[in-house]
Amino acid sequence: MDIKLHLLESFEARGSDGRTYKVMGYERLARDEALPQTVEHWEPTGTSEYRLADGSFIDTQSDGTMRIHHNGVTLQRA
Repeated sequence: MDIKLHLLESFEARGSDGRTYKVMGYERLARDEALPQTVEHWEPTGTSEYRLADGSFIDTQSDGTMRIHHNGVTLQRA
């Protein structure tokens, strides 16, 4: 399945390491396979994800906690 990301929001967050990070929230879109290949149409999948401006993944918890995946730094919206 082809997916594409649609930017929903961006904001600054303060890391537990004292640094400021730019966080971007995306909605995942999937190509509608029912249409001919010549027509490009994308539908929301109902899934969202957060990444840093450099593309690093952010893990989010149900309580709203955000943590940078590769180094464990926790983030708080500025």
